[in-house]
Amino acid sequence: MTTIDEIRENFELLDEWDDRYRYVIELGRTLAPMPEAEHSAANKVNGCASQVWLSKQVDRSGKSEPRLNYLGDSDAHIVRGLIAILLTLYSGQTPQQILSTDAIAVFDEFGFREHLTPQRSNGLRSMVERIRSDAREALAAAS
Repeated sequence: MTTIDEIRENFELLDEWDDRYRYVIELGRTLAPMPEAEHSAANKVNGCASQVWLSKQVDRSGKSEPRLNYLGDSDAHIVRGLIAILLTLYSGQTPQQILSTDAIAVFDEFGFREHLTPQRSNGLRSMVERIRSDAREALAAAS
């Protein structure tokens, strides 16, 4: 699995946005397949121009806080890449780690604010908010 630091380093190596888009699309191809049953209304992320699904599993097997694991999918190649970056940041993390990670700041650091359409930016924010909401729910359930 690629780390966020590896993605950051690869972005720094790519000067042209066409190359960066291709890289993001490649990242989307690395997403674990989402079973068809997970493409449900409950997993659909509203607010995205494309079809987007995020499926979470809460892993309570550890002795500490639960960890949230995600599968994601979209019908748009670039969005699958954005999901891959989001899941690199968030999947497998504790609710507290999720809530303390500002994914939008990471995407801004990569330059996406200037290079995504407003619809894609809104969709990205919707995906982040879904994951942060899941983290808040998991924290509430743990206390």
